[in-house]
Amino acid sequence: MRSIARTFAFSLGIAATVIFLAMLGLFIWRYPTEEREFRACQVVAAVLDRATVIEGQKLTVRSTPAIEELKADSPNLWYVVSAGDLLNEYGSEHRPPLPFVFPYHGPIGSSVFSTLDQKSTFCLSAVQRGSLRLAMMVGEPQVRFGRIARTFLLRRVFSIILVALAFAATVAIGSALTARFVSRGIERVARRALAIDPSAPQGLISLSEVPIELKPLVKALNRAFGEIDAYIRMQRRFLGNAAHQLRTPLTLLRAKIDDVPDPALKAELVRDVRRLTSLVSAMLDLARLQNHAIEKRPIDLAAITLDVLADFGPSALDAGIELALERADEGPFLVQGVDAAIRSALANLVGNALIHARGARRIVATLGRGSISVEDDGAGLPDCAEHKLLEPFQTGNSTGDGAGLGLSIVREIMAAHGGELVLASGPGRGTTMRLRFPEAAAASSRQPVLEAR
Repeated sequence: MRSIARTFAFSLGIAATVIFLAMLGLFIWRYPTEEREFRACQVVAAVLDRATVIEGQKLTVRSTPAIEELKADSPNLWYVVSAGDLLNEYGSEHRPPLPFVFPYHGPIGSSVFSTLDQKSTFCLSAVQRGSLRLAMMVGEPQVRFGRIARTFLLRRVFSIILVALAFAATVAIGSALTARFVSRGIERVARRALAIDPSAPQGLISLSEVPIELKPLVKALNRAFGEIDAYIRMQRRFLGNAAHQLRTPLTLLRAKIDDVPDPALKAELVRDVRRLTSLVSAMLDLARLQNHAIEKRPIDLAAITLDVLADFGPSALDAGIELALERADEGPFLVQGVDAAIRSALANLVGNALIHARGARRIVATLGRGSISVEDDGAGLPDCAEHKLLEPFQTGNSTGDGAGLGLSIVREIMAAHGGELVLASGPGRGTTMRLRFPEAAAASSRQPVLEAR
């Protein structure tokens, strides 16, 4: 699709050109009567001058196409052409009494005079033809508009070019300013649209802030945003209600499994119920996170990390994996957030490492300013698998353990805190999962200043 500003400027240029040409033609056509008669006089005099031939003592007005056209268009045409004592006359029956007597010996030039009876006018034009003065008197000529326009344009070509350039410059400046105004209006609407939170697009664009031409588009956008917001709210309510309703039957099912006499079947059922319970809990946590704005408070990452590692200590011991805590920077390790949400995110990372890090013998949690990373020395992930793990219901465990919602929830938690979840892995290089909070960017921006001191 073409640019709106360019299309507008091109269309305005064409319209302005048409208007200029129409105004020029109208101006030529609507000459004042005296001016039109004078221009017609000049045209007819030029035609007669080109058709007049002087040979010895004979003056002849040749029958040129222009002369025949003039005679055909002017039924009452008359003219008298003289050079010295030579004379040629046409339409003498239509010629009224004149204030001049031929041969004419007056000054060179062109003018329009009234006849003696003051009922009509005639044209007098005198030009120098060698040693002779060629004088022409013409009355009742009907000159076509095209000939008058050509004569006008040829005699005033420089002035017309200047006026055309000034008109074109005015149109160009006006179109540029108008295009800029349109572009700024569109940019303003785009900024308002970009400021709307995609996860909660209930903020509408105010119609008072946009040009009239863009109001239909903005109304359509507001309507679309409203429908999207209603759909998102409906989906979140459904997710939260479904997860909440599933918890009770799962709890009852877990209680009934204790009565199963077959140990192998009981263990398999317990494992399946545990997976279902994990899935439902993850869905409920995700719904709660999306439906409620979080209230941030100062959180100590070091304290939370110690608690989470302590909770996973027995599981790590059973799996033969060492849990370690390291510090990449000096404390304090404070971030702004929700304690329970950050605990859940970190627990997901440690739990994923324990379950999915094949061949891992050591898992290290490293504290930094505004960040915490969990690194294992396992087999790592296949190439380009990091992005897939961040999508819901994707798991890196080929055995199918886990719901595949853990890292998706972690990403949502970090997005709600203004941070991000960063994954780095490769075959045989282990996996590193890092929670990066906004405080990490602030700390890195202050680092060069601290080093300079």
